[in-house]
Amino acid sequence: MDLLGGMSRDQLSIFSWVAATVFALVAGLWRPRRIYWTALGSVLLFAALNAGAGIYVLNHFGDSRWSAGGEPPLTAPSFSGTPVVGQFLGPLDSALNAVVGGVNEFLAFKQALPVALDFLAASGWALLVSFPLALLAAGISYAVARRRTADFEKYRATVDLLKEELEQVKRQISSGNSIDTALPAEGEVTDVRPALTRRR
Repeated sequence: MDLLGGMSRDQLSIFSWVAATVFALVAGLWRPRRIYWTALGSVLLFAALNAGAGIYVLNHFGDSRWSAGGEPPLTAPSFSGTPVVGQFLGPLDSALNAVVGGVNEFLAFKQALPVALDFLAASGWALLVSFPLALLAAGISYAVARRRTADFEKYRATVDLLKEELEQVKRQISSGNSIDTALPAEGEVTDVRPALTRRR
């Protein structure tokens, strides 16, 4: 089924712009922090759609949509209706029809070629724009990755420091408990003052 059969040249061009714009809006709303990748994706989508449209035109160069305002197709004269000798001129009609059909195909291809080249040129310009966008997106992604790595290292250093401080606090608490265990309890202290008084 030919999904593009009902679309004119202008509609094909508009379809490429609309599809790329819708993709940019949807992807931008979905991942706003990666807008640079969204821009690159929309440009590449635009390039792919225009390249596909150009190939479609070349594959359907005989379609009348590409020959608007162009030369009308040629028709071969018929000699088979000529009195007396018409029955002998049938092969000539077949040969003329074949020649005229080839000429019409050439004319149709000549009329469709500029249309296809317009789409392919738009695709080429989009690809040229995509190269600096790809470099920019890669640079931003690299910077973001480095920043995340630095933040992770800082977080890990903070966690290690907190672990070390926690170990110090544990050691202080354990040493304090050992000192309290070594000292006698208050009720266990023996009062030796009466014995000393009796000896006197």
